[in-house]
Amino acid sequence: MNKNTGNADRAVRVSVAVVAVVAAALLGFGSWGSIVLLVVAAVLLVTAAVGFCPLYRVFGINTCKVAPADKKVAVHQ
Repeated sequence: MNKNTGNADRAVRVSVAVVAVVAAALLGFGSWGSIVLLVVAAVLLVTAAVGFCPLYRVFGINTCKVAPADKKVAVHQ
């Protein structure tokens, strides 16, 4: 699994997750809306932590600036 989310993308995901948790708390943790917000927050936090977003893979998006290990150019000495 190659990383496909860059640092800025990951920071935005964490920020949106924090906002979603706060919004869920304001709605009251027992409501359907809060449950949806908590699931969204969990998905955003996991994808930010691992640096991989499955939807990005489906749509061919890559915000990671570092080349994957299998694409790096070998240096001959």
